[in-house]
Amino acid sequence: MSTRKRYAAVLVAAVLLLAGCTSDPDEPAPPPAPDLTRAPGAVAVNKGPFQAGPVKAPRRGALFGAWIKPDELTHVGRLAAVESLQADLGRSLTIVNTYRRFEQMVGTPSDKEFLARGATLMVSWATGDNRSILDGEHDDLIRKQARAIRKIRTPVLLRMRWEMDRPNLRATMWSGPDYIAAWKYVRDIFRQERANNVSWVWCPTAEGFIRGDAPGFYPGDDQVDWTCVDVYAGERFEPIGTLMGPFLTWAAQRPKPIVIGEFGVARAWGSAGRAAWLKDARRTFKVNPQIKAITYFESNPEGNGPKKQFQLTGDPPAFKEFQSMVRDPYFSP
Repeated sequence: MSTRKRYAAVLVAAVLLLAGCTSDPDEPAPPPAPDLTRAPGAVAVNKGPFQAGPVKAPRRGALFGAWIKPDELTHVGRLAAVESLQADLGRSLTIVNTYRRFEQMVGTPSDKEFLARGATLMVSWATGDNRSILDGEHDDLIRKQARAIRKIRTPVLLRMRWEMDRPNLRATMWSGPDYIAAWKYVRDIFRQERANNVSWVWCPTAEGFIRGDAPGFYPGDDQVDWTCVDVYAGERFEPIGTLMGPFLTWAAQRPKPIVIGEFGVARAWGSAGRAAWLKDARRTFKVNPQIKAITYFESNPEGNGPKKQFQLTGDPPAFKEFQSMVRDPYFSP
């Protein structure tokens, strides 16, 4: 046999071997693609008006915002990130989501610049151990933050320890009752410091409602101005209405406007899948008019795989659908 024929025979054998390896009958089949063409369900249909605190809920439609991870966490970097997304979308953000550690104060130069341009800040504040808060260990820090927020005078959405229901936070959250007690404790300090420009946003995860433990962290209708949920098509590629269905059913019973604190669709699901998911999300938001604000998570967190990469910039088909969503007059009330 010639060298060329021997090479061809080896190549064919290798291909057949690989084919056999990929058809293992014990290997689970991939899940079927979700049907994103069906009409989404209308669950949270209360249109208000609502008592939403200083940040008022629009009578019709929903406010639009985002978190955009900057190249550098500096004043210039934060401004550049927001300006770049706004230029690509052809519109301004109504809400700018920003993250703060417990000791990081609101009122940075970039905060002031966003406020001067007419945006509303949604501050996602990572407060610490609930029991140490209740022991008074952080009173000075909490008062300092309350005064910093009061000083900017403009109404602010405050997500105090968002996603408090995550299992990996249980070591500092301790329990639902501990979180509720800490929430009331912090809010009382804000009241003492006359930080009256805060709308208090309670924001667990969609998964917490699927598990059933998130409602146990709810401080009560008298303590919360906006209910909220973070929802992602990350590990599971399902319609957003399915992913946050248990939350919507719960929130529909509360006399509160809803903000989608974070939402995103992962790069792992491909450009066409992401575009279809966003199109369905747009319809879902509109048929649930109790949803009064939405904020996208425009970020690819470092160290995460493709199922936790949510940035739409750089994915033209998905970004085009996103652009179409946020240019809808419904999201510019």
